[in-house]
Amino acid sequence: MYVGVSFLLLVILILSVGFAVNLGSVDISLKDVYRIIIYKIFGIGDSEVLSSGAIHDVIWLIRLPRIILAIAVGIGLSVVGIVIQAIVKNPLADPYILGISSGASLGATIAVMMGIGSVLGGNAIGISGFIGAFTVSILVLIIANIGGRANSVKLLLGGMALSSVCSAFSSFIVYFANDAQGMQTITFWLMGSVAGAKWEQIIFILPIILIGTIFFMTQYRTLNLMLLGDEVSITLGTDLHKYRHVYIIITSLMIGVLVYSSGMIGFVGLVIPHIVRMIFGTDHKKIIPIAAILGAVFLVWADILSRILIKGTEIPIGILISMIGAPCFIWLMIKKTYGFGGKD
Repeated sequence: MYVGVSFLLLVILILSVGFAVNLGSVDISLKDVYRIIIYKIFGIGDSEVLSSGAIHDVIWLIRLPRIILAIAVGIGLSVVGIVIQAIVKNPLADPYILGISSGASLGATIAVMMGIGSVLGGNAIGISGFIGAFTVSILVLIIANIGGRANSVKLLLGGMALSSVCSAFSSFIVYFANDAQGMQTITFWLMGSVAGAKWEQIIFILPIILIGTIFFMTQYRTLNLMLLGDEVSITLGTDLHKYRHVYIIITSLMIGVLVYSSGMIGFVGLVIPHIVRMIFGTDHKKIIPIAAILGAVFLVWADILSRILIKGTEIPIGILISMIGAPCFIWLMIKKTYGFGGKD
């Protein structure tokens, strides 16, 4: 069943990409959209017509990069959400619960408020956010291993503690910097957006997200064991300690590159895994590919809505996801009884 659902979602994703690229102030037919995409990827078609011109530039250089970035963000956040929830054995966990969000925010705040931007160049906020997110993740591992081996509870508590510390330092820097323009820049970045997507970024980001996703698809047995707990896994001959370390480092790398490219987009890593588990249970062999494609579809349509809801302006995608996603998620939870191990 899950293979059929995955295929159906993949078809929906392809159609959604065509619709999203077609949508905008410049009127372009779906036929032109797919002709140019097919030509650029497979080299099929009339090169004189499809390789240049205004329509080519709008589709290939402006609209398609942001859609591909939205797909990468949707895949990455959804898969990382599933993995983090398995690592800490907490259904309320999301990709930012281990302090990654606050670490990225602190890195961005330092870049803007303390003038590091001139050293790092035009991508200063994104690079600093990536460094902050990755550094905090490593610190969580170090703290969780103090006084004994790390387990799900120590990882969760360490992440929450470091999150509070990073938030406090961010507030401290903002308070004493007294820079209204810098604060506005940080606030906009924290809202999340895929509007600034470029192919140079995507060529770097997409392989990391896809390789990470494929890796976790091969780890479904270990992720299933994590839901059972350390005691059960040891009796079955698997020590989860080293796996947690590897998984956290890989998920942190994935979140770090997403933070670098799109700012902070929350909630996806919480909602998509829950929706998939409600329908398909908790077997990671099934839910990781389905969640990856569903997350991609979700982000593409969130980007579409962010562009069309208010004429003449664009709503930051992070705000829109929280405004629409939270009520829908609450409704789903009310309509269907749900536990971390599947149906109660």
